[in-house]
Amino acid sequence: MNVVKLELARGLGRHLRAGHPWVFRKALEHPPRIPAGSVVDLTENGKFVARGYYDPHSAIAVRVLTRDSRETVDSRFITQRVQRSLAARTALIDLKDTDSYRLIHGEGDGLPGVVVDLYAGWAVMKLYSAGLTPYRPLIVEALKAGVPGLKGIIGRDEVGRDDVEEDDGRGTGRMLWGEEAPELIPIRERGAIFLVDAWRGQKTGFFLDQRENRHLIRRLGQGREVLNCFSFSGGFSVNAALGGAKSVFSVDQDPEAIALARENFTRNGLPAEKHDFLAADVFTIIQSFKEEGRTFDLIILDPPAFAKSQRAVEAAIDGYASLNRQALALLRPGGLLATASCSARVNGDMFMGAVREAGFKAGVDLALVEERYQPPDHPVRLQFPEGKYLKFYVMQAV
Repeated sequence: MNVVKLELARGLGRHLRAGHPWVFRKALEHPPRIPAGSVVDLTENGKFVARGYYDPHSAIAVRVLTRDSRETVDSRFITQRVQRSLAARTALIDLKDTDSYRLIHGEGDGLPGVVVDLYAGWAVMKLYSAGLTPYRPLIVEALKAGVPGLKGIIGRDEVGRDDVEEDDGRGTGRMLWGEEAPELIPIRERGAIFLVDAWRGQKTGFFLDQRENRHLIRRLGQGREVLNCFSFSGGFSVNAALGGAKSVFSVDQDPEAIALARENFTRNGLPAEKHDFLAADVFTIIQSFKEEGRTFDLIILDPPAFAKSQRAVEAAIDGYASLNRQALALLRPGGLLATASCSARVNGDMFMGAVREAGFKAGVDLALVEERYQPPDHPVRLQFPEGKYLKFYVMQAV
């Protein structure tokens, strides 16, 4: 293995020895001119600190793969990481009536920048660094060797830059190996059926990180009139209806997502004609409902990330406060507000503060009844707090 040595700026070795997996370009004494994906050894005063791969196009110049100088970054290394991730999923998550989960969660699984979701036997792989491009064939081989019953692997375009939190998730997929996946993959989640567009849908096609929260909404939805904002393909909506909701109103700006939500109702034996589906701007609809005096027993807010860069954090907090305040105007006394944030740069305290401010300005006293974060197939290493991105709170108007 041909390894390039890179000297760190003074004092940064401790940061990496503690387990953080990122090295920013400004932390390197002399950023090299080497190809994307080159294996590099990070040194401090000439002594080995960590080994990772290089990305010349990103603000994060090196992502650490190991702190053990004896480990070689090769096909065996990748295969072991994939097998370790699979063993963790099998041991930690309940797969009863469920055939879809996140197999590899980047930094949380020791493969920074790599995301692989499994949908009913098809793996969808998304690479979040141009430095991973040379490793794509190794990851494909590791998945083929390590995942029982794998039907095929779809690749989604990797992101060449990450000074923003996330891409728009719309890169078109292509088969990397195996049986051609259908245009829409039917999956099972806690017994519910969902159609996943793994080729063109947002991210890898579905938001598996909300699996347990969707199941919670199935229980909470019983007997309630529900408004699901930013409903995407209807994950929360279907679960509310399966739980016995009186009615579910699903709103999303994407007409294709709304059409898919309606189809997901039908797939689950739910009468779509008894519920409402609307492709429209959420803020406009909330204002319209407020003017009509229409109210709900359960309101779900699961918007896209508001803070896509560090500069946007303050505006994002204001945005969350405003959205929740407007939604609270539609919530009946004793009703439930299920509100989420997937912005990694907005931590739990910030988000809770935004919801608290929303309640104050709306004149609604709120009690926290559920506080949730990511499920076990989206692990967060304690040395990498940036990986803790999902916040999901259920509040009751008291």
